[in-house]
Amino acid sequence: MLSIRQEFLVKFRYSVHFTRGLFEPGNPLFRDVVRDGATHLPKKVIFAVDEGLISCHPGLVPSVERYCKESRSIIDLARPPLILPGGEAAKNDPQHITAIQEAIDAGGICRHSFVVAIGGGAFLDLVGYAAATAHRGVRLIRAPTTVLAQNDSGVGVKNGVNAFGKKNFIGAFAPPYAVLNDFDFLTTLSDRDWRSGTAEAIKVALIKDAGFFDFIERESARLANRETPPMERLIYECAKLHLNHIATNGDPFETGSSRPLDFGHWAAHKLEQLTGYELRHGEAVAIGIALDSTYSYLAGFLGETQWQRILKLLSDLGFKLYAREMSLYLDRRDDHRSILRGLREFREHLGGQLTVMLLKEIGRGVETHDLEERIIRESIYTLESRFQLSARPPVNIDARLGLAPQPVHPQSPGARPSDFDKDRKTISCKEDRL
Repeated sequence: MLSIRQEFLVKFRYSVHFTRGLFEPGNPLFRDVVRDGATHLPKKVIFAVDEGLISCHPGLVPSVERYCKESRSIIDLARPPLILPGGEAAKNDPQHITAIQEAIDAGGICRHSFVVAIGGGAFLDLVGYAAATAHRGVRLIRAPTTVLAQNDSGVGVKNGVNAFGKKNFIGAFAPPYAVLNDFDFLTTLSDRDWRSGTAEAIKVALIKDAGFFDFIERESARLANRETPPMERLIYECAKLHLNHIATNGDPFETGSSRPLDFGHWAAHKLEQLTGYELRHGEAVAIGIALDSTYSYLAGFLGETQWQRILKLLSDLGFKLYAREMSLYLDRRDDHRSILRGLREFREHLGGQLTVMLLKEIGRGVETHDLEERIIRESIYTLESRFQLSARPPVNIDARLGLAPQPVHPQSPGARPSDFDKDRKTISCKEDRL
């Protein structure tokens, strides 16, 4: 038998910039990014703009066109900016992918040209996937416009769209050419979108940096009051930790089973689906953090004082930490309406052995390959007893998915608080000092 084995390394390098007035005439950043390393100018560029921005920033598209016209020796605007819907719902419609790729084709965009995506995290996912699959990958410049996109989703190497009722079922790993964070976009965010991005910062602080958690805790009132200086620092520090993880963790394209940056996400992704995406991603992540932190406490890994600090910080920032969909169908782990189904879907998305990040202490994670359903239920009951009064009404997920209505069958009694035995643990884990 003959075999040929080959191995090669591919180096990726990109920068995340922080600025204001990105498309103001006096700001050279975008011109410099397009010109950087270019041997032939001008470079063809097309823009895709999140439709939700237009009402808050009506001058955005004219500013982009004027900027490109004044920089025409460097930037060749190949066609008028393409305006498409944003938000998670946009990732459910394949026609949007087609529209972006048609624009890439019509504009004569090649691998040395640029696609520029301006919008929130879901919009960047959508445009990123279209760019990654046109010509097997064209250069993408991201201009994130939400807290969550600027500090987390917009600075990473992943993109994707939803399919078959699953979040990011279709996607690709494709690092951006550059990320341009314009803080001016944050001034028009709704309170929900301002708050949502802080969940990802808390997540990365909990698994990587206790000092960063202390900062968020100390500045929680100012963050909740929408003060700009602490938010800008939160975004910068979170993005730095995220990028450092991608560069130094040894698995930027997630070929293994470990995914520490998805702490709190196995439940969050399922909750987004169960609520018909009425929950913002960050809101679902906050609940997922609360759930997995509670699990960590009840399983004996995390101390009570630190567990209480985590829940208090999330609450102080304004997050609701329980959704009624969490308590439904808990005796049917394979039912599409059960949050427990999220564990299976999470493992399928990663491949390999189930690996979930829990907490040993604030700033220090612990990987587990087995979650005990009894403790998951007890964690849900604990959050339900503390936060159910603030929960929104449940969504009819059958109607959302176009399925025949099913009888409501919440859960078998399971283990109630009085039955819980903290000393019983069946979690096999590997300590992960990050």
